Amino acid sequence: MGLLTGALPDFPWDTLAPYAQRAREHAGGIVDLSVGTPVDPTPPLLRDALAAASDAHGYPTTHGTPELREAVVRWFARRRGVRGLDASAVLPTVGSKELVAFLPALLGLGHGDVVLHPRAAYPTYDVGARLAGATPESTDDPAGRLAQGGVRLVWLNSPGNPDGSVLSTEQLREVVEAARAAQARDGVPVVVASDECYAELAWAEPWASTGVPSILDPRVTGGDHTGLLSVYSLSKQSNLAGYRAAFVAGDPALVARLLEVRKHAGMIVPAPVQAAMAVALEDDAHVAEQRERYRRRRTVLRAALEGAGYTVDASAAGLYLWTRPAYGDQDSWATVGDLATLGILTAPGAFYGDRTHVRIALTATDERIDEAAARLSGA
Repeated sequence: MGLLTGALPDFPWDTLAPYAQRAREHAGGIVDLSVGTPVDPTPPLLRDALAAASDAHGYPTTHGTPELREAVVRWFARRRGVRGLDASAVLPTVGSKELVAFLPALLGLGHGDVVLHPRAAYPTYDVGARLAGATPESTDDPAGRLAQGGVRLVWLNSPGNPDGSVLSTEQLREVVEAARAAQARDGVPVVVASDECYAELAWAEPWASTGVPSILDPRVTGGDHTGLLSVYSLSKQSNLAGYRAAFVAGDPALVARLLEVRKHAGMIVPAPVQAAMAVALEDDAHVAEQRERYRRRRTVLRAALEGAGYTVDASAAGLYLWTRPAYGDQDSWATVGDLATLGILTAPGAFYGDRTHVRIALTATDERIDEAAARLSGA
């Protein structure tokens, strides 16, 4: 059982190949807005930190350096309104995707255990459950599903990928309270893990002013992190996707369990990357600069899409515009095809459990975003 249980779905981006080819045939070349990979330079401050730590002749610590873990604690207090986080309850990870994929297995879940995730969701939540031999279920009412029993892990994603939706403190608290009630009722641990990787990229109010709430926010937890994990990545806010720089934090007992397994498995973030992460978390200026780049691209692209007859739904935060034709009920693959004819490659909502939207990334240079906008205006 476990990792060999069940068939995994095909890797979705492979099915985009014909549409990518169509987009490449456009006279002005392809504008690839299908994948959210950063295109802007890694800030020199962070590259210098990596280089300064490059004499890494000894094995790094799986738990992360004290400097990194304390930087995470300060970042949570300064940027997320989370104070009192225990530095021992912080654990660096090799990007956030590996933790999403392996968390059910690391928690010992398996046959008969249910893993919840949002209906419109990053596919790795589903894949992670399948890898562990557990049962994935999609729902937009996790609190209601928890009342039915059998749930061992709840994945929340705020801001959401693909739709950019944000969960309020009240919505987060409802899920936490439901999970704790289910655990008290059934006597079986229930973990709530929140993927918060886009939290520094809020566009709509009130989130742009007040910040995106974390699952570890005291207004959500009542000051108790038991059963809760926050997952975060520096890929988007700091252009560190190639560094695989991320961390998980929350319940000290859960983090200790993850740490023990990861020590046995050798799942360690390289020492130079840990040094760069510590510097990145202490510097808000480069994050603000990158956020403004994305704000401009978002404004230009959204106006062009709406002018061309598309509607942007949700998208209050994050790196994507969750888009559909303004009229009719067109299948997402047909919309991908329409945009590919303009040389613009997008990702169909079908990848994420949605039939009618496409996900359009802001991760292209200013020149390519402007080119996409011009093509949409011309169309």
